[in-house]
Formats: sequence, structure tokens, C-alpha cells
Amino acid sequence: MTLMKETNLKMVCGAFYISKDRDGNPQGDDAYFINGEKQTIGVADGVGGWSHKGIDAGEYARKLMSHAANAVQNLAAVGSDINPKQVLTEAYSKTLEDGSSTACILILKHNNLHAVNVGDRGFLLIRKGQEDTFESPKQQKGFNHHHQLGRASGNPSLAQEFKTPVKPGEVMVLGTDGLFDNLYATQIKEIIKLISDSETAEHAYQNSTDATAYTPYRQAAALAGRPHIGGKRDDITVIVAYIVDSQQPD
Repeated sequence: MTLMKETNLKMVCGAFYISKDRDGNPQGDDAYFINGEKQTIGVADGVGGWSHKGIDAGEYARKLMSHAANAVQNLAAVGSDINPKQVLTEAYSKTLEDGSSTACILILKHNNLHAVNVGDRGFLLIRKGQEDTFESPKQQKGFNHHHQLGRASGNPSLAQEFKTPVKPGEVMVLGTDGLFDNLYATQIKEIIKLISDSETAEHAYQNSTDATAYTPYRQAAALAGRPHIGGKRDDITVIVAYIVDSQQPD
């Protein structure tokens, strides 16, 4: 009997970020990190309401992702298993700034996608050879009122965890609500087939500024009895990860 060798997979990632205020506040409220060696990626979206209190709404998100990136390295240095919930928990414990944010951290290991998510957006997995996709569910208390991390807001116990096997040729899209509020999963899937992470972000940005666009945010607002016309202006972060055989060249 001939045993088939298990394919060892990896993510090949690209990222693109567009601030809703490109000139006045190019840093915006989003943040992300990519660790190709440890096959770990993450995004965070600072809650904009803090700006009304004179607080940089993006600072919490940036610190959270910086600490998450450090946590990955620290766990790897001592030979510990890198678990996304543990990474998020360590990052949260060290983020002491005022503010709050959503967060999603994802790791590929043993040919499985492991993810932890807090908030209204996360990731979309586009399966190879299938019409359907898997999109992480929203975590929200009501329309535009989502779970978040922060000293006065919530902690990683709120997080949803996911584990799913992946195959070569599949694509994972990790993003903030600036992406998923302005493009439907079917639209993202069609764009990914043809173009890149930067152009996916640009499509979402164009919808966010289009007063006539029919978007997921517009649909959700209507269902909540709070009509909204057009797209939703927001910071947009997109990380596209292609699942490939690690023995094949990038």
C-alpha cells in the first residue's frame, strides 16, 4: 500500500490599507501585522467614537497589533505552541492605552486555519472549486454596536474561535469593517479572482464614497430601521492570504 504524503501548506500574504482621511489622518484607526515565518496575521480596528473624547482612536489598535506581533515572537522563542487566543490575550494584557478596538488574529498550522475574532468583522475563506464561502459571523449587540476590546469595553473572553482545514488554491481575506461593510462576500470573491489586495481595498474605498452604492452596511441599516444611503466611509484594511504548497515556489 502506498501512503500519500501530507501536503505542507503555507500562506503567501499581501496587505493594503486606505485611511478614510488620506490627507488629514493617514494613520487612521486600523492596524495590522503579518509574520510570514510564523504564518500569523492580524487586524484591528480602533473604535472611532473615542476621538470625540480627544483620544486618538487608532492608538489602541496600533498598540494591540504591535503587542500581538511581539507575543508571536515571544511564544516562538520559548518553543511554545502559537495559539491565536493566547496571542490576543497577551496582547490585550499589555495594551494599557485609552480606547478600544475590534481584533482578528489568524494562524495557519498543521494545514488548518486557526482564528480568534472579537467584533463585527473578521475573515472570509474562499474555498477552491466551490461556489460557497465561509465568512466569520458578526459579533454585535445591535446595529453598528459591536463587541470590542479595551480596559473599559471588553476582554478576550468575548472572542469567538474558529478552526477549519484548508487546501492549496484557497484564499483567505482578512479585513476590517471598512471592507466588509462596503463589499459583499460575493463581490470580494469575484474581485479576488481577477486582481490583487490593493485593488480589493480600492474597490471597497470607491463604494465607501459612492452615495448611490448598495452595500452591506446600507442593507443592515435599513433592516435596523436606520436608513443610510450609499457606502460607509471608514478606514479599510485588506490582507489577502493565498494558501499554497510550501514545496512550490511563491
